[in-house]
Amino acid sequence: MKRRLFDFPDSVNEYAARTVAAGVLVMAVAYLATRWSWILIVLAYGFVARVASGPRFSPLGQLATRVIAPRLPWGPKPTPGPPKRFAQSIGAVVTLTAVVVRFGFGAVGFSMVLAGLMVVAAGLESGLGYCIGCKIFALLMKAGMIPEAVCEACADLSRPRPGAQQLA
Repeated sequence: MKRRLFDFPDSVNEYAARTVAAGVLVMAVAYLATRWSWILIVLAYGFVARVASGPRFSPLGQLATRVIAPRLPWGPKPTPGPPKRFAQSIGAVVTLTAVVVRFGFGAVGFSMVLAGLMVVAAGLESGLGYCIGCKIFALLMKAGMIPEAVCEACADLSRPRPGAQQLA
């Protein structure tokens, strides 16, 4: 099946996603430490690129999926893509808001608060594998706000997914 330009993968390697989160964490901490505003633009671009097409147009996504994750000592761990895309969408909204408030209104403090939110979310994802956006996605599915057809594999994450590797 040929992939369209702006498709998001149905399945994502959990370890690549966590690697991307580690990169986001480093960049968000760097912004907080230096107040170099251009870092916000890089963060926002990365999130928008990953929402649009997964790792295809994201330098951090490419690094994670093509260089780092394949060299990890364990194999890939497939996880459903739609919750990850939803989480990337939240990241895009937060970082784009940070860019607008920083450059449009000069609100450095508020942009730093938003970067702090990125530190928390990316830290949880990269360090513990806890994806806040994915949990919100699951709650929205449970509430019926996201139809099961959007992500059938997400309806019951405890049931085995075709092609998913069971890790010990």
